Amino acid sequence: MAFIADDEWTIEAGIPVTTVTRTLLDLAAILQLHELNRALERAEALRLSDATPLVALITRYAGRPGTGKLRAALEQGPLRAVITKSELERRFLTFVDKAGLPRPEANVWLQIAGEWIEVDCVWSQQRVIVELDSRAYHQTGAAFERDRKRDRRLQAARWRPVRITDRALREEPHALAADVLALLRAPAARAPPA
Repeated sequence: MAFIADDEWTIEAGIPVTTVTRTLLDLAAILQLHELNRALERAEALRLSDATPLVALITRYAGRPGTGKLRAALEQGPLRAVITKSELERRFLTFVDKAGLPRPEANVWLQIAGEWIEVDCVWSQQRVIVELDSRAYHQTGAAFERDRKRDRRLQAARWRPVRITDRALREEPHALAADVLALLRAPAARAPPA
């Protein structure tokens, strides 16, 4: 591996491979920024690190394709791992990134009137919640009733829950982005007293 510095490769199960940081540098040349952010988040969530940090590789390969994009991703602030539970959640977060919307927290537990409720995505400061609904999990009568009860309880606690479907993500992304942005820009109601 003469074309790769010694601190940029290792041996795994007897196979020479690039280190995590070198792999991320290589990916930066071919991925879009939102995809690179997802790769960085996954590396952080899996606690993958190397002796040679990314900033060292960015300096080492200053003129290489992708280093500017990698620098931009790192300068966006501390990385925050977002663990998703479904493909629909992953697609929604990709949609958020592409639309230039602020990143929500995913799969957050909120205590509402003494009951713990897990929500799919939340912007806490704006008190906006996005619930991602697929027919597979939300088409039964029991699910329909449960979803309405959750929405009612969240609204009573001055949250703004919004249900988004897979179809809306696919067929009306521009209108959906405008709607979510409008919700995030609207004045948030104050939380009720505890």
